[in-house]
Amino acid sequence: MHVLHQMTRDTDQFRNKSINRETRRRVWSFARPYKGMIIGFLLTLVAASILGVLPPMLFRQIIDVAIIDRNRGYLNTLAIIIVIAAFAAAGLALLERWWSARIGEGLIYDLRSMLYDHVQRMPLAFFTRSQTGTLISRLNNDVIGAQRAFTGTLGSVVSNVISLGTTLVAMFYLEWRLTLLALVLLPLFVLPAQRVGRGLQEITREGMSLNATMNNTMTERFNVSGALLVKLFGDPTKEQGEFSERAGRVRDIGIRSAMYSRTFMIALSLVGAVGTAAIYWIGGRMAISGDISIGTLAALSLYVVRIYTPLTSLTGARVDIMSAYVSFERVFEILDTPNPITDRPDAIELADVRGEITIDHMSFGYPEDGQGSSDFATLGHDSAPVEMVLHDIDLTIPAGSMVAVVGPSGAGKSTLTSLIPRLHEVTTGAIRIDDHDVREVTQQSLRNAIGVVSQDPHMFHDTVAANLRFGNPDASDAEMHAAAKAARISKVIEALPDGYDTIVGERGYRLSGGEKQRLAIARMLLKDPSVVILDEATSHLDTENEALVQAALAEALTGRTSLVIAHRLSTITAADIIVVLEKGRIIEQGTHDELIANAGLYSELYEILVATDPETLVATDPEILVATDPETNPETIPHPI
Repeated sequence: MHVLHQMTRDTDQFRNKSINRETRRRVWSFARPYKGMIIGFLLTLVAASILGVLPPMLFRQIIDVAIIDRNRGYLNTLAIIIVIAAFAAAGLALLERWWSARIGEGLIYDLRSMLYDHVQRMPLAFFTRSQTGTLISRLNNDVIGAQRAFTGTLGSVVSNVISLGTTLVAMFYLEWRLTLLALVLLPLFVLPAQRVGRGLQEITREGMSLNATMNNTMTERFNVSGALLVKLFGDPTKEQGEFSERAGRVRDIGIRSAMYSRTFMIALSLVGAVGTAAIYWIGGRMAISGDISIGTLAALSLYVVRIYTPLTSLTGARVDIMSAYVSFERVFEILDTPNPITDRPDAIELADVRGEITIDHMSFGYPEDGQGSSDFATLGHDSAPVEMVLHDIDLTIPAGSMVAVVGPSGAGKSTLTSLIPRLHEVTTGAIRIDDHDVREVTQQSLRNAIGVVSQDPHMFHDTVAANLRFGNPDASDAEMHAAAKAARISKVIEALPDGYDTIVGERGYRLSGGEKQRLAIARMLLKDPSVVILDEATSHLDTENEALVQAALAEALTGRTSLVIAHRLSTITAADIIVVLEKGRIIEQGTHDELIANAGLYSELYEILVATDPETLVATDPEILVATDPETNPETIPHPI
């Protein structure tokens, strides 16, 4: 089976490839913790290979000595030794598998843990400029490929070398002429293996491509958004036909591959039979003439089978080793992707946060290298920004105040708020919280002090309670219920089939837009941050849901510094300070009345909002809030999920 596995590997990419010293050093650094296990693994392989040479020698003694001399005692002894050797071989096989599993699974654990930790600490730009599928492939396929370097490739090569060496020594010891005859037949194994292997490579490559296409189709169609799009715009019959066509081609390729493999194995069996027959024929003539004993002939016929498979496998050993090292290189490529946003060695913990924010002549531009690329070697490196998005932003936000950020689409509103929790690094200038530059405090303490409610809050496919506690895993049930009540969502949660233990579905699709917003607000309240960022948190809500969310926000923002990106007038007009952005620059700031009096861009935007969305003016009317608030008027509880 190893021969077939080798034949299906795409050898072209490894033909002229070499292993550099640095890669070897790094591979060994990962293997070093398992040094003792690897030595034990190799010693087990050596012992198993040596033990495998013993039975034919014992059979030779049975035929040439015990039977000829009619020595039943010696025959019994040899039989017992053969049985003991069989049990010992079985024990060594189990020990070999145990070493292999310990090394392989341990290595997978180490690599996956290190990769996951490195990737999840990367800045947001890393994820926006790389493909999720590629990342997952590195965490799965390439890690497993690297593991095979130790448990598969290393074990196979060492086992084949030792087995071949011990077998050839034993054969030459018994009869060197018949041993050379067996080696002459080797090309009849190797040449067909290479020829059939090239055909299997093409078949396997095509099959993998078709399988990848089918997997992509299923991934895109079977998530909630994809399924909804197919139902609304697609044709199920056409979808099924296209998928069946690909599946049919995979079926046909599978049949061809099976026939290629079986034909090759039959051919090898025939060649092996011919080789064995040749040994018996020539060896038999030598036995008749008295040159060798019958026992020697029998032993040689057993040994000859042991040399063909290792020799054939070793012809592709270099490709096996190179492919394993390529997997390591792909893993290292991720680990070597630099993280431009890291804690300084002397970073301090941000504690007792009041919430005063100072943006000091700050400018920002996204880096150019690697944008839109899945080549991890180009991601994460510092480079000149392709174009400045924010220009010389100078703003002071007093602790406990509410600042509304408005402006046309693409003005840089979301970018500005993402710089405060340090999702991106400022290009020039500084952002300070309580006179501490955000680059001088630990990222964890900085983000612990900040709560964010986005336009489309993400929910994991988990329970309501798990999603609420994500920012504060140690929160008690009482604290969680209080946060849900303050967010005007507790009645909805209690009406769910399993209450707080209800699974919300992928991305929270079992929740309505307003319910997700309120659940996100409850999550933020349970985190209890000093600074709150609301990014279009009410832009897609109807009047009733907005009233509930506004009531929740009124309580959520009390005593906290808040930055609000909003289009709804009810949110904008209540702000202590309104900042107007255009093309990445602050062109106006002040209160609502001051900006209306200035008759600038804000006044124009306000007039447009009034003309297009006048009903939002009543969204904060106290009577409407009371009438639609499920916490104060249970008769109007929103419809359960």
